[in-house]
Amino acid sequence: MNRLIQPLINVKELLQLASTQKLTLIDARYGYSDYEKEHLDGAIHVDLNKDLSNVGENPAQGGRHPLPSTSSFVDRLGRLGISPENHVIVYDDKSAAIAAARFWWMLRAVGHKKIQVLDGGFQAAKMLGFPTNDKRPTPQPLSTYPSNSWQLPVAELEEVSKASQQASQQIIDVREVERYKGIKEPIDKIAGHIPGAINLPFTENLDENGFFLPKTTLRDKYLKAFNGSPTDKIIVHCGSGVTACHTLLAISQAGLNLPKLYVGSWSEWSRNNLPIATEK
Repeated sequence: MNRLIQPLINVKELLQLASTQKLTLIDARYGYSDYEKEHLDGAIHVDLNKDLSNVGENPAQGGRHPLPSTSSFVDRLGRLGISPENHVIVYDDKSAAIAAARFWWMLRAVGHKKIQVLDGGFQAAKMLGFPTNDKRPTPQPLSTYPSNSWQLPVAELEEVSKASQQASQQIIDVREVERYKGIKEPIDKIAGHIPGAINLPFTENLDENGFFLPKTTLRDKYLKAFNGSPTDKIIVHCGSGVTACHTLLAISQAGLNLPKLYVGSWSEWSRNNLPIATEK
């Protein structure tokens, strides 16, 4: 049985691996146009809205990027040619914050072991000489990926509502400070945050060049933030359940167990007439 590998891989490691074994490269940049123009050689594109979400008409039920059904996702994995044996590496062009971390979390959640996110993403790979082109490979479809449930912890709206009223629970909001404080809200209808939530912006997982902080630094950061709370008492959210996965990726890279992901996040909470806190 495959063991879990490090969640992050750097470009030098990728170049070495690519020269010795077959990898499945996934391009998770937002939109298809950039992929069409240029992508890492051999990469297959996945779309946040079409492949990694079940976008509906009512964000009050599940948020702006609710998870697709497990059956839909594992069917898509089969059509991408991904089996449990594949070594999958995913990248985007926003330090994993757009969809690379979300794809990593989803693949982990269906039980896949060999999945890594490329630290530094497309830009770092291109800068260090990984070949790029505009060729679109055709995946060799396989049977549906063998999984029938999400195996990583998630929290639903009712649980988050109860947690916001309990000192024994911890809610982490990874949006930028101004959105958390309610100073601005460029996407959702109402500004503010879930009462009781603390703010740890996902951007603070990165250094000034857009690479993830060292493992020991991330570990110290999150052990301090957790303040002794077990991870099953911690819920992580963002605007719509995408960049929250960036923080879950950082926590996993730190060698810690994963807290719960609130997929609906602020986009769901703010549309359900629930209490809202601000710090203006």
